[in-house]
Amino acid sequence: MDNNINKMPVVLIGNSFKYETESILKMFYPVKKFQFSENPENAKGNNYVVAGVENNRIFTQICIDGKKYQSEKNIQPIDEKYTEHELCRLIYHILKDVTGISTPWGMMTGIRPVKKVTELMERGAEFSEIREILTEKYELSPEKLKLAYDTAVNQMPILENINHKAVSLYISIPFCPSRCSYCSFVSHSIESAGKLIPDYVRCLCRELEIIGYMIKENNTPVDTVYFGGGTPAAIPAQDIRTIMECVQKNFDLDNIREYSFEAGRPDTITEEKLHIIKSLGADRISINPQTLNNDVLQAIGRRHTAEDTLIAYELARKAGFRNINTDLIAGLPEDTPESFRNTLDRIVDISPESITIHTLTLKRSSNLFAQGLENITNPAQEMVDYSIQKLMTSDYQPYYMYRQKNTVGNLENIGYAKKGYESYYNIYIMDETQTIIGAGGGASTKLVYPDNKKITRIHNYKYPYEYISNFDNLMTKKEELIKCLKKISL
Repeated sequence: MDNNINKMPVVLIGNSFKYETESILKMFYPVKKFQFSENPENAKGNNYVVAGVENNRIFTQICIDGKKYQSEKNIQPIDEKYTEHELCRLIYHILKDVTGISTPWGMMTGIRPVKKVTELMERGAEFSEIREILTEKYELSPEKLKLAYDTAVNQMPILENINHKAVSLYISIPFCPSRCSYCSFVSHSIESAGKLIPDYVRCLCRELEIIGYMIKENNTPVDTVYFGGGTPAAIPAQDIRTIMECVQKNFDLDNIREYSFEAGRPDTITEEKLHIIKSLGADRISINPQTLNNDVLQAIGRRHTAEDTLIAYELARKAGFRNINTDLIAGLPEDTPESFRNTLDRIVDISPESITIHTLTLKRSSNLFAQGLENITNPAQEMVDYSIQKLMTSDYQPYYMYRQKNTVGNLENIGYAKKGYESYYNIYIMDETQTIIGAGGGASTKLVYPDNKKITRIHNYKYPYEYISNFDNLMTKKEELIKCLKKISL
């Protein structure tokens, strides 16, 4: 079968601007697939895009449902990035007019909008100058610009006090009770992969021992620890204990700023597990119901109820946790603005220290992507707008933000926290200013060399069975980590 059938042809003439061109197109066609080429003869059919550069002239021709649109402009090229951006601007304006789709973030396609603000702030720019620069370049709405600016202001005190000679540790538990319809994370259901857990825990502990040895040899402090997944609380209590005891044994945790355990689904959280997590060092826990609407939970494949969430939350409080995060998703199937408001209001009433609002993203490997056209148009925008108003008038302030491709409404994911409860790890991972070492299946290590002159990524094998069977090969990738740790320690 020809995999290119039903893909929209995109012809690049005189340039190789594939990534940014596709990112712009995805704003308007989030579930569409594209076939890139340099052959003008491929610009045929009822739907295609031509994007060209010819000396100082940029041009585009776009055919949508058989109707052709075109635009061109003479420019004085500053560099390739400028030419690429201006060419994408031509495409953006045609599609904005043709589709009638309004993009609140304008032409901004990167996943880290706040970083563009903080870079300008670090140069001494005031809000008025930042607004002028970013509005002119990206045409983003005043509301999103202000949101990004407020987020940058709230995280700057943490960034200014970051320890660049320290590292953070991410530990991956890629198992879940079942797979949610919207999810594309590298995780396996306990039902299908539970038999892998003993070997996975053994390999993970061995990797942690090796990383711990490297860190101690280079006298590198550990700043934060984060257990993520998957659903870390989905594995048996004794396995949680084994892994956390391994962390305690192999890393100096006396001076860490934060130890997070993303417990995840409420139906995996028990009193026994909470006691283990708290007693072995975690001071921050995340409980992620995504919604308190039972009909929506059923629609996305969750097996817990809203009541389970409230019970898990109370158990966490009784276990001594004074820093609890709760995740929600705007735009889930079957959800309504009224239902979302009810969910958020109830979560605010129980007063967790932080609340993260994600927007539904149609990820390629998720079940919802196949039904993408049914999920493009939904009231996520109304839900997100309500969350901003509600949270910022309830003692929560935005402190970290990221965007993803194929997000409904071209919206964002944003973490809100009460003052003093911002997650260091979440800020570090978005700002890319501290080395984060990943352990476990699907984890990635991001090595940030001194002065941020170089960032190197090392990826572990994705799936648990790959991670287990290729463990010895995986350890050969640690050589780059040693080089980075040595430079950090200088």
